[in-house]
Amino acid sequence: MERIDCICFNLRRAARTTSRYYDAVLAPLGLRNTQFSVLAVLTQLGPTPISQLAEVMAMERTTLTRNLKPLERDDLVEQTVGEDRRQRIVQLTGTGKKTFAKAKKLWQEANDSAGQLLGETRTKRLLGDLKATAARLS
Repeated sequence: MERIDCICFNLRRAARTTSRYYDAVLAPLGLRNTQFSVLAVLTQLGPTPISQLAEVMAMERTTLTRNLKPLERDDLVEQTVGEDRRQRIVQLTGTGKKTFAKAKKLWQEANDSAGQLLGETRTKRLLGDLKATAARLS
């Protein structure tokens, strides 16, 4: 196959393979890496309007809403009405906080393992490049 020098193609390919790597580690808790990310952001931000959460995660609001449904079903997050009745606030439940604490340990193991596989220099460079890419292309 001819080498494809498309930034988007290669970023998405790397994201898919990395996602599968983390998904396998989080599977015993019934979580996917995308769900873990939502829990992690909510842990840092606390109760957050859906629109703000979508912005922080660089997601379309409709995509985020769809991704929240299994988390709500499993009682990991809940939505409440904000001061403006049109606003929805998302927050972790008690179960969500406990699940995140367990998942964070598994995630840390996966993150450390991925870092070892890539090597310290490449990992630091990759994280810097990814952050710069997101900042410059947004």
